[in-house]
Amino acid sequence: MPASRKEYGFTLIEILVVVVIIATIVGIAMLSMNLIADDRELDTERNRLATLIEVAQDEAMMQGREFGLELMTSTYRFVEFDPFTFQWSEILGDDVFRLRRLPEGMEFELYLEGKRILLESDPMEFSDPDDATLSRASESYAPHVFVFSSGESTAYEIRIRRPMNDQQLVMRGNVLGEIEFVEEES
Repeated sequence: MPASRKEYGFTLIEILVVVVIIATIVGIAMLSMNLIADDRELDTERNRLATLIEVAQDEAMMQGREFGLELMTSTYRFVEFDPFTFQWSEILGDDVFRLRRLPEGMEFELYLEGKRILLESDPMEFSDPDDATLSRASESYAPHVFVFSSGESTAYEIRIRRPMNDQQLVMRGNVLGEIEFVEEES
């Protein structure tokens, strides 16, 4: 009789150990590349924007000023209405209401009255208020969201998105100036 041959191969346990090690390495790599749902940065930006809107509401009521919020695809800024020139203008010298940029890979979506608003990529340039020749663009300019001195504001829905992994956080504001954070809709 021929001698018995030994067959060599991997046992099921060895294969499972290798699969677990590979899965762990891939999981760590994906976390380090921010591909897995880590919405802390989105949440931070949503909270920052909501806080700034609330500050603008408080300032508007205390000082009797009208503010506006202009959103671009990945930046935003606050503007104020000048009752003497009847125009909107940048708020100069105020670090709170300066132009702000979202972190890389994030963008805004804006909905007013249930309709998505197409956002520009860059802020609009304002003309010099001391210049007698007013440009047509600044005459017709209006921000997306109004914050009135009465405490009221435009009803809006702002989505802060990370298109790379299809994450988004939603905040809604009503006409009474109340801000609500909405859980992600499917």
